[in-house]
Amino acid sequence: MTTIVPIQARGLGAVAIIGALLAVAASLTVLYLVQFDAGQLSQTGMLLHEIMHDGRHLLGVPCH
Repeated sequence: MTTIVPIQARGLGAVAIIGALLAVAASLTVLYLVQFDAGQLSQTGMLLHEIMHDGRHLLGVPCH
């Protein structure tokens, strides 16, 4: 006979909140980098600059 053990969800709320806050922080960081990078982060090559440039256009942020 199989015994079903209930999962304790007591501490999962804090983990979910921390995970959500980390996801929001990561999203805001990416949004900041896409909007305000004018070549400072992409000194090593043009690929990252072009990706950021296209991202600014997709978000409607003027970049010229």
